[in-house]
Amino acid sequence: MEYISRIKAEELLKKYNKDPFHLQHAYTVEAVMKWYANQLNYSPEAEYWGIVGLLHDIDFEIYPQEHCLKAPEILRKAGVGEDIIHAVCSHGYGITVGCGATIDVEPVHEMEKVLFAVDELTGLIWSSALMRPSKSTKDMELKSLKKKYKSKGFAAGCSREVIERGSLQLGWELDKLLDMTLSAMKATEDEINEKMSIYAK
Repeated sequence: MEYISRIKAEELLKKYNKDPFHLQHAYTVEAVMKWYANQLNYSPEAEYWGIVGLLHDIDFEIYPQEHCLKAPEILRKAGVGEDIIHAVCSHGYGITVGCGATIDVEPVHEMEKVLFAVDELTGLIWSSALMRPSKSTKDMELKSLKKKYKSKGFAAGCSREVIERGSLQLGWELDKLLDMTLSAMKATEDEINEKMSIYAK
């Protein structure tokens, strides 16, 4: 397992991502991945899981049509190990990107399966939070999230098909994935808000 430090990973993220929306998503997925590592008995690897989450969309802002195809080149150039490159690319497994290519890097490790499952879901949960008077996940209940999830028109860009494939790959009921990811976002919301406070206008 080759390693890039958290500081270097964040520098790399910011080199290729300037949009606060994309940065917030990266920080959210990082925090959620670390939370899952601790919950699933991978605590010694929690920072590693987080770095994979932080870098997972490294190529999306500049190369949206070639998402997960440009990432290996960017990451290798920065000296990132092949294990992280595989993990980053695997979150696009089976998805056809804008240029017409279908990503064929399969999630193998449990960490990669968690990343695949939570990537779209964190976006849906955050969109749901923004609809609430509190603008927060902290007072959101699972039943409220499930209602939003079932509403096809709500956060339509967050693919339910990908989220459901993610839960299947993990061997979890969808409710378990929704509940755990909501818990992860509640637990880490303050940390994300603090990181994003420098971008607040």
